[in-house]
Order: sequence, then structure tokens, then C-alpha cells
Amino acid sequence: MTQATTIVAAAASDNEFHPPSISDFFPPALLFEGTPFEFTRISMVQVIATVALVIFLVVGTRRLSVVPGRFQSVVEFGFGFVRDQVVYQVLGEKDGRRFLPLLTAMFFTILFMNLTGVIPGMNIAGTSVAGAPLVFALVAYVMFIYAGIRKHGVGHFLKNSLVPSGVPVYLLPIIALVELISTFIARPVSLFLRLLLNMMVGHLMLVLFFAATQFFLLGLNAFTPLAAGTLAMGFAFTLFEIFVSILQAYVFTILTAVYIQLAVAEEH
Repeated sequence: MTQATTIVAAAASDNEFHPPSISDFFPPALLFEGTPFEFTRISMVQVIATVALVIFLVVGTRRLSVVPGRFQSVVEFGFGFVRDQVVYQVLGEKDGRRFLPLLTAMFFTILFMNLTGVIPGMNIAGTSVAGAPLVFALVAYVMFIYAGIRKHGVGHFLKNSLVPSGVPVYLLPIIALVELISTFIARPVSLFLRLLLNMMVGHLMLVLFFAATQFFLLGLNAFTPLAAGTLAMGFAFTLFEIFVSILQAYVFTILTAVYIQLAVAEEH
């Protein structure tokens, strides 16, 4: 039984409303409890999303044809969107080709893990706990530092990142400190928090609407109009959450591409 199902079932059984809480993101262990390899329901959701992505890509690219079928068209549209609207648009074709595989993998993995939050039976995004967003943020961090060092070398990359041209000498220590925090701390932290918090809030809102529907419908029979209203809001927010899932995958990937572009640029 999922955490969301537990909440609405409890609301129906004792005629009290049980709102979602932060405990949704700390489910009990299914395997290896108390070890670094603890496996929870959210871990299972992440594995399912990853397997679904692999199947999606394998089936969609297994029998490529000049005239694509519907499924191949969907896969090609996804690849084309990431390539043309994200990677090449920001990095250009020359630099874009180098980072296209990693950025494409990042986009689709984040997207599939985000979408598990609106799939019945899963009901929570694989990116709504810190582990997955942290890994993606660290990958982005390594990618743009690697790109800068590969293009300029360590010394020139650090100078280019910390000392913008045209800054007066007496301001250099302050500007360098600000740039250090902005470039090497704020960027990965902002990527991490943006993805994590959007997915957490989305889950809490969905559970809130559907738990309220269950409560009004079964706990308070006289409040059927309110149940209809919260149910409609729940379905509307589900559609919005699908949009947010796609948007967050896009934003994370395009920001990573922007950071890579800044790292390989001659000067800021």
C-alpha cells in the first residue's frame, strides 16, 4: 500500500482528515534496513522508472526505419527536441556533439523519474528525495568543470571563472569570492534544490487534494459538492504536475548546457 493510499484510507476509517506530511518521503525499508543499501518504496520507484526508460529507448530504436512508426516517431521527437532545442541551441553543434549523449540521458532519466509522481500505484516522484537530484547535480557539476578544464586548462579556467575582465584590482578579492560562491557552490545547489523541492511540493499537493476528496466523500457524506471540487482540482493539478515534470527535466538540462557553455567560453 502506498503512502498516499494509507492517508486516504485512514481518513475514511476514522472520519478525520489526515494531510500529507514530510514522512511520505521517508517510507519504511523493504530490504537491507539500517544499512547504506537500504531499499525503500521510493528506491523501487526509481528502479522501475530506469527500467521503463531502458525499455522505451530499446524498443523505440531497435528497428529503425526510414518511414518511422508512431513509437519510433515519439522517440525521435524526444531526441530531436533535446538535440536541437537544448544542446545545439546553447552549445552549438561542435561543442554540443561532445555532450549530447550525457545531456540526453540526463533529460530522459529526470523526466521518467519525475513522471512516476502521477502514475497510480507509484504516486511519488523518484526525484522527490535528495539522492537522485543530488546525483544529477553532481553530474552537471563535474560536466561543466571538466568542459572548462578540457578547453582552457586548470589555470585559465579558474582565472576565467573567478576574475572577470575589466574588474579594478582593488575589487578583485571580493569579486573572486563572489564568483567562487556563484560558480562552484550556488550552481549545483540551485540545480539540486529546484528539482527536489518542485517534486516534493507536487507530491504533497496531489495527496492533499485526493485525501480531501476521500474525506469529504466517505467521511462527511453531506459534503459531496466539496468532494467533487477537490477531485476536479486533483485531476487539474495532475495535468499541471505532468507539465512541471517535463519542464523541470528541460530546465535542469538546459541550465547544465548553459553552465558548460560558460565554462568553455573565452571570457565571461
